[in-house]
Amino acid sequence: MKKIGKNKLFKNYISLLIPLFSIEIIFKILSNMSILDWATFRIFLSCNIIALFVSLITNVCSNKTSNIVSGIVLLIATIYAILQAGFENYIGVYVSLGTSSQLGAVKEYIKDYFDSFNPWFYIMSVPFFLYVIYKIVIEKRVFKKFYKEMDSKFQKRLDRKSCYTTILLLVIISGIYYQTLSVNFMQNALQLESTSALFKNPSNPNISVNQFGISAFGLLDIKTTIIKPQTEEVLVFKDKKEQEITDYSRNFDDTNWNLLNEETTNANYKTLNNYFMSKEITAKNEYTGKFAGKNLIVIMLESVNEIFIHPEYYPTFYKMYTEGWSFENSYSPRNSCSTGNNEMSGMISLFSIYRTCTANNYKNNQYFESIFNLFNKAGYTTSSYHNYTEKYYYRSTIHKNMGSGAYYGVSDLGIAYDEAYKEWPSDILLMEEAMKRIDTNNPFMAWITTVTSHQPYYLSSEMGDKHLDLFQDTEYSTSLKRYMSKLKELDLALERLLSLLEERGVLDDTVIVMYGDHYPYGLSTSDINTALDYDVNEKNNVDKTPFVIYNSTLEAKHFDQYTSYMNILPTIANLFDLDYDPRWYAGEDILSPDYINSYKNRVILADGSWENSKAIYNATNGKITYLTDQTYTPEEIISYNTEINNMIKMSNLAIKTNYFKYLNEGLMNKNTNINN
Repeated sequence: MKKIGKNKLFKNYISLLIPLFSIEIIFKILSNMSILDWATFRIFLSCNIIALFVSLITNVCSNKTSNIVSGIVLLIATIYAILQAGFENYIGVYVSLGTSSQLGAVKEYIKDYFDSFNPWFYIMSVPFFLYVIYKIVIEKRVFKKFYKEMDSKFQKRLDRKSCYTTILLLVIISGIYYQTLSVNFMQNALQLESTSALFKNPSNPNISVNQFGISAFGLLDIKTTIIKPQTEEVLVFKDKKEQEITDYSRNFDDTNWNLLNEETTNANYKTLNNYFMSKEITAKNEYTGKFAGKNLIVIMLESVNEIFIHPEYYPTFYKMYTEGWSFENSYSPRNSCSTGNNEMSGMISLFSIYRTCTANNYKNNQYFESIFNLFNKAGYTTSSYHNYTEKYYYRSTIHKNMGSGAYYGVSDLGIAYDEAYKEWPSDILLMEEAMKRIDTNNPFMAWITTVTSHQPYYLSSEMGDKHLDLFQDTEYSTSLKRYMSKLKELDLALERLLSLLEERGVLDDTVIVMYGDHYPYGLSTSDINTALDYDVNEKNNVDKTPFVIYNSTLEAKHFDQYTSYMNILPTIANLFDLDYDPRWYAGEDILSPDYINSYKNRVILADGSWENSKAIYNATNGKITYLTDQTYTPEEIISYNTEINNMIKMSNLAIKTNYFKYLNEGLMNKNTNINN
């Protein structure tokens, strides 16, 4: 045993395994993940595999070289774990190589990012420093003497045998590891997606990190970035239930769709056809056509949360919120590349791909069912506006392919802007320039994405300082005051928009829909809490954002159903009685009784977690927390999760394969052949 302890390969293996596994345990504890589960055993096995492999490879090197290589591996694992913990704390997701296109654009956020850091994250660096101390001090002084005393021939024989033993151990541990992916007693029945499926494609980082550990997730992320999965797992869809025929029923002839599916040889397209055709068709309701013939302006509000609902500081928004239709349980779940992806989901009602900047990576996709194209089909003039450059998202391409009749960026609008990170143009100018380009003499639909309230908030800036006097008597932090100053400029922009619509004589005939893209990333949750009457650290409160439907002639209503940006498009389509098929969307019409009075009345987060009035399901650990005395059976939870997993996977597959372009062209060809 003493001789084995002197073996170079064995020492390198143990000295790497212990700190590597320690980092994983610390990471799980800091991330509020359980360490007393089978996932921890699986992570321990993966640490063994990494340590054995590195030790085997470096065994042919000198002691110094092997120590340096092992140290570099450990350092990379340490930095990666710390950064990932920080990203999850900052934006609510683990980053992936799929979002690397944004790294250049967001490098200016570094101070915000590190300011948000939990100091406890740096504890993950302790195992690395202990490793260095061990190698430089303890091993060098203690084992060096032992090595000199050992017979060189015996050492060579021991090294050779240890290599064979290591290879055998690698095979055995790898086999055991592979079995843990599917053996029944090591699985969580309530987990959104199977562990074996996630190993093939870690499409859900939150669950993947919990099940495989941060180091293995990083390796899997690299693998699937280089070798992209070609097909999604074929899912089992429920047979469509017979729906009662009423005056509110929607009827669709799927003859051409079925014919197209029969002729299609692409497996992914066939899966998607079967999925969308199998979905239930949401019926019309008492709100159908409520806004038929009216104009529409959708405004995605940059970094706006419920701090914006304030009668004194923000009277215009407060008026629109309280006199319009407001939704108290509205959320904008954090996502990779949240602004672009959540804007995209608002336009097409599909789940963006969690590990990628979907809007950018699939900018050339076409969606005949998008909000723009539905209004184009109805005879409206469509357009879209944003008062910044293409630095982050390629909106001039994305919006055009979504069907926007004309996209106007900051240069197109003639708005002066500064490339400096801290300065953002005024949204007042955005509203003024947009209204110059909207033809209010004909029915119009416009999408406006604001920017003034963007971070950073810790830096002095024109908009951040412009209205600071409003908050001088408060005890808010300087960062929070600057954020609220920017919100004031946004509120004045809304005031200007309403006045311009009134001047044109179209205020009463225009519906304004507003939602926030995400919570203000540049603020700490403690700062946010000082301005709200609830704790954003509880439940999923950090993702709560306002959702408002406003028209000057509306009777004020307050709704308590759960919703997100995913439901905006189908809800609008029903309110305007547009020509659409509800099956095309992952979202629902939230004013439908079928939604309000069923299990669908919930918000679904980007990782598949969900919350409703009864419970919160956490997809990361597969656990459910009840908010009332009412509970669900395990079978009900599994059924809900299967449906959600299907929605996310099929949304992602539709985007990856440009499915709706295929569907539109295929159906048009069928119609042309029939007409001829």
